[in-house]
Amino acid sequence: MAGGLLALAGETALAAPPAIDDMDVSRFGVAALTGTPVPDAVVASAAVPVPLEPQVADAAALIKAVDLERIAADEARRVEAARVAEEARAAEEVAERARQAASAVSGLLGGGGVQMMTGRITSGYGPRWDAQHKGLDIAAPVGSPIRVPLDGIVIDSGPASGFGLWVRVRHADGTITLYGHIDRTLVQVGQRVSAGETIAEVGNRGRSTGPHLHFEVIAPGGGNVNPTPWLEERGIAVT
Repeated sequence: MAGGLLALAGETALAAPPAIDDMDVSRFGVAALTGTPVPDAVVASAAVPVPLEPQVADAAALIKAVDLERIAADEARRVEAARVAEEARAAEEVAERARQAASAVSGLLGGGGVQMMTGRITSGYGPRWDAQHKGLDIAAPVGSPIRVPLDGIVIDSGPASGFGLWVRVRHADGTITLYGHIDRTLVQVGQRVSAGETIAEVGNRGRSTGPHLHFEVIAPGGGNVNPTPWLEERGIAVT
């Protein structure tokens, strides 16, 4: 009988919920099971959420991030500037090749209507007095510009007997043009000149009777040719 009562009491104690002193503390052990206070009862705090402190950004890290963004932006601008400069350089190269091609065609086809100078022909090619006049004399005021009719290379530029000063230019086909009695030369030996470029100024130097240009055309094989038809064939005007 006594054993049965004790067993029943134990089952009842196990089935009962643990005693709670307050909302934050639960007691476990023999006291909770039997209801009898026990000095060494275990006291455990209930789980309570702990608030997290907000994270404070590291100032040094922020500064570094800003510096990295600035460096990246500077590099992007540098790359863009280099790209624009390269495109401009390539475009200029294309334009220069186009100018050179046009100049070459102009030379082959005859100067493309260059206005060599403005003046008045006072003496033509052929016999004159007791000698052969080898070119054209074109009267114009001192300092008037003289333009080369075709592309070429300057082979003489400076003093010349009888002409005072002269310029001579060799062209692609070997023809040489001569400009005598000039007041001032604007080119140097070895310089490449383009059709229409001013190479000298009209003068009155040497054996001259007045300000004019003495212009000659010398064939590739040597010997002078009449400048008038030579100029006309190439569409070059002198008056």
